[in-house]
Amino acid sequence: MRFTCALKTMAITLALTASGVAFAQGGGGGGGQGEDFKKAETAARAQENAKSLEDSGTPQLPPATVPVDPQNVWDLDLSSGGRVRIQLRPDIAPNHVERIKTLTREGFYNGLKFHRVIPGFMAQGGDPKGDGTGGSQLPDLKAEFNPMPHLRGTVSMARAQSEDSANSQFFIVLLPRMQLDKKYTVFGRVIEGMQYVDAIAQGEPPASPTVILQASIESDGKPPVTAPVAPTAPAAPDALPSGPLTPPAQ
Repeated sequence: MRFTCALKTMAITLALTASGVAFAQGGGGGGGQGEDFKKAETAARAQENAKSLEDSGTPQLPPATVPVDPQNVWDLDLSSGGRVRIQLRPDIAPNHVERIKTLTREGFYNGLKFHRVIPGFMAQGGDPKGDGTGGSQLPDLKAEFNPMPHLRGTVSMARAQSEDSANSQFFIVLLPRMQLDKKYTVFGRVIEGMQYVDAIAQGEPPASPTVILQASIESDGKPPVTAPVAPTAPAAPDALPSGPLTPPAQ
């Protein structure tokens, strides 16, 4: 009987050693050694399970939140009352985030309207035409669908029928809409100023649309804009031109 137990102990010890488990050296009574043995066995099983999951190719879910980094915060100063801070997620949608940053730094979004705002659903903007058919001059983006859900405050990319047709338009979710998950690319979420999103004028299109006064990346340090910037008036000519004034050609 003792010989059989010894063989069992030797077999388990060899198995644990083969699994890469390092045993603690040192003295202690039999109870201590038994406890160390159990811990080692548990660690070995955990290691094997982790390797099994890794080898199976099971996708790992991205974290629900990440540390706030000013380089990945998109600030929208809205005519509805204040600044909306959106945390961008390059870890789940790197190409879409890069597109937002590029267009923002070009001033593309400044002055654009929220042209489609459905109560209890979402507020959509980012179209230079203002009717849902426009986009930037950059090529459309390949979809980066990810597991992040469309919760209140989620910011996702609008697109046409094709999955790879996102360009510049985006929408902010007002209430959870899980049926959109993995059908539209989530690239961020509102972390501050949701009250200004709630105040965006409603309609398809709204009678008096809410405007993006300024879009900026927070690390660029642009101060908030609270009112539309009036265009600079052209300088008065030294002398009025002679002859009849005619309208410009259409």
